[in-house]
Amino acid sequence: MSRAFTAVILALGIVFGAPAFAQIDCKPGEVVIKFSHVVPPSGHPKGDFARMLAERVNTELNGKACMQVFPFSQLYDDEKVMEALILGDVQLAAPSLSKLEVYTNKYRLFDLPFLFEDMDAVQRFTASEKGQELLGVMSDFGVVGLGYLFDGLKHFSADKPLLVPSDGAGLKFRVQNSDVAVAMIEAMGASAQKLAFKEVYGALQLGVVDGQENSWSNIFTSRFFEVQDGTTETNHQLLAYVVFTPQEWLESLEPDVRELFLTIFRETLVKANGQAAKTSEVNRQRIVDAGYTVRELTPKQRQQWVDVMRPVWGDFEDEIGKDLIDAAEAANVTKSN
Repeated sequence: MSRAFTAVILALGIVFGAPAFAQIDCKPGEVVIKFSHVVPPSGHPKGDFARMLAERVNTELNGKACMQVFPFSQLYDDEKVMEALILGDVQLAAPSLSKLEVYTNKYRLFDLPFLFEDMDAVQRFTASEKGQELLGVMSDFGVVGLGYLFDGLKHFSADKPLLVPSDGAGLKFRVQNSDVAVAMIEAMGASAQKLAFKEVYGALQLGVVDGQENSWSNIFTSRFFEVQDGTTETNHQLLAYVVFTPQEWLESLEPDVRELFLTIFRETLVKANGQAAKTSEVNRQRIVDAGYTVRELTPKQRQQWVDVMRPVWGDFEDEIGKDLIDAAEAANVTKSN
């Protein structure tokens, strides 16, 4: 199958149902770069990034390197992909940062509720010295972070309206494998249940959990809105990824291949992050256009959420580091002016 044809097939991947998806065949002698992720091949910031990166690698490094993308957990889910990366079974992975708690607690920073005012603050922090230092905290495991990939801020949904934290009291919320997320849910008087991403829709549909929290792109592409009363636009927590690669594998590349690969990677990441905010807004509007409810908070309601959630920061300050929390908070305009 030609690479141009495969690129078209990837671009035609749809967010509902089975995607039109075909895997590229690598040529003998090419360095194989496997990128495993859990989302659709298009219509989601991570899927779009992986597809754009593969298109450029397979064009500009044709004959030297070949990139294969495995969406929808075809190879590994986020619970297993870091182990596969450490073992060298895949060369690129971008798990949600909450999945890294078994390796380091530093990334718990990004799970702190209401830490960042908006995505501009996120960009300022991750570009700062402290933000860049965090890309190297997995070095003891032989992997290095190449950069941050952003999905967006998260929002709560449930099988009943959520306007103030007490509305969630007594409900069960699905969370990622994050102790910070558990503490956040418990601060509402609710209970948290850790579930793999692929299990969330069924759990909501069957009433195993009453609600969830996620980005607009995840809520839309996984159709969580179909089995909820509505989604409240809380912007309470960041959903971001670090794109990791094995250090030994990266250093094993021929210098010209490594240099061009990293250049392609950085340029594609900038483009993908630039598109992520637009994708998020488009997916939010798609939910509205489909006839489902999106609730906006008044300033007074939002402040109630902030007041309830802020004490969670102190519970994790020692393991994250006060210096990191202070640096992230300083990235907010209202805090730095």
